[in-house]
Amino acid sequence: MPAPEGHPHQSYFAGERRGGSTVTDTPRESGYRPGYEVAAEQVLQLIVRLGLRPGDRMPTEIDLARQLGTSRTVVREAVKILSALGRVRAQKGRGLYVADDEGMFGTGRWASFFLPTDLDHVYMLFEFRRAQEMETSRLAARRATPAELRAIEEAASLCRHGFETGQEDLFNKGDDTFHTAIATAAHNMFLQVTVREARRLQAQSSIIGLRGSVGGHAAKAVEEHDAIYQAIRAGDPEAAAQAAATHIDNTLDDYRREIQQRLFSSQ
Repeated sequence: MPAPEGHPHQSYFAGERRGGSTVTDTPRESGYRPGYEVAAEQVLQLIVRLGLRPGDRMPTEIDLARQLGTSRTVVREAVKILSALGRVRAQKGRGLYVADDEGMFGTGRWASFFLPTDLDHVYMLFEFRRAQEMETSRLAARRATPAELRAIEEAASLCRHGFETGQEDLFNKGDDTFHTAIATAAHNMFLQVTVREARRLQAQSSIIGLRGSVGGHAAKAVEEHDAIYQAIRAGDPEAAAQAAATHIDNTLDDYRREIQQRLFSSQ
């Protein structure tokens, strides 16, 4: 995969603040970007800027609203998103905290540094996932049991069905199950954990700002899943690894195209 060149150190979306202070709905490629989505992104940036670590207490919703120049209602919705993503933990009567789910090897610490709208971070994550998915597929081709092969095949079929019927949630569920099933078939608990963590971080980029939809790379993705599965089923480690690399490379290309469209559409 060629190294990313010329990617700017900026959000996917230009002009996310108006007048330098107020969080409002921002123009997107179609329609407007919800204010709570922008606020969620800015809360993550604030965590990094303040040097907060997992377990640290965050400013209150009132303080966040004042710092972001928005309403408490918008901040509350942003916090709900970040809580669902595992980035913020709300304790009733105590306030907001940076989530402290360490995970194996302290992989949860990645989340305290990862900004889902920082292009450098996203590209580095793809580089990591490429190496990770190649080795996971390679090992699965050597070690998968018949039951594990069925699980991989069923996940690929679920993903295809979600695409063909236009059910985005079903497509995403199948996609996630497919990659975790391969990690399981690799019989390496460390790879299982890192695959889950890396996919969790990538999901943040998709949910905050760069929302995916059934379409685009999805059509190719279902075919790429099948190529990975067939190589694993055939017991061909190198073919499986190459099919996985192609899948990640094409997914990255899709991200790049989407990023360019959004950057140009905001000018």
